[in-house]
Amino acid sequence: MNVPYGPILVVEDTPNLLELLEVTLRFKGYPVIGATNGEEALEVVEKVRPALVITDILMPKMDGYALVYHLRKNPPTSQIPVIFISATYLTKEDKSFALSLGGVRFIEKPIDTEDFLLTVAEILTQGVSKAPELMGEKEFYQGYRERLENKLMHKNTQISRTKRLLETLPENQKPAFETLLAQVIEDRDKIQEELNDLFRTLEELRVTGKVDSNL
Repeated sequence: MNVPYGPILVVEDTPNLLELLEVTLRFKGYPVIGATNGEEALEVVEKVRPALVITDILMPKMDGYALVYHLRKNPPTSQIPVIFISATYLTKEDKSFALSLGGVRFIEKPIDTEDFLLTVAEILTQGVSKAPELMGEKEFYQGYRERLENKLMHKNTQISRTKRLLETLPENQKPAFETLLAQVIEDRDKIQEELNDLFRTLEELRVTGKVDSNL
């Protein structure tokens, strides 16, 4: 099966899932390149123009939202189709923001392999409509900040609830919830890192007058 214009770029920070997606796609004959975060993905795109980008949203260094916004801002990469995948950003508002950035599909984790492959094939063979008009910087940063802050609040609530629950559980039931707690804390820390990076970016843009001081 030939992929036009380049390989498929899969951006995912969970090693096991990245490997699964790469193997699944290669088994169907697609050339694939992997990246573990948005910064690494942009470096790949500088060297190889992918036919399709499949990206997680929650990642360290640069998440999927920021990655796609950077792709859309750059004319040579602005029309690359993007599939978002996520187990964390699943609200109606999360998905709407992803699609308004120019994502052509949104797939929830855990991923249904058959549906995933069908979606990839449809995009590569049928093509996609022109990406929506580039979102303005103010609109992007407002929406991005809201998504991060809402998700951070949600994760902190999950952590508090799980900790309270652990205090009441019998010992034989604790391991499963301790594993869950560790995953939620890891997710919370990634979101906090992304939010900190966003605040630094906004401060730099305020200094240069590129965004409003009230953002």
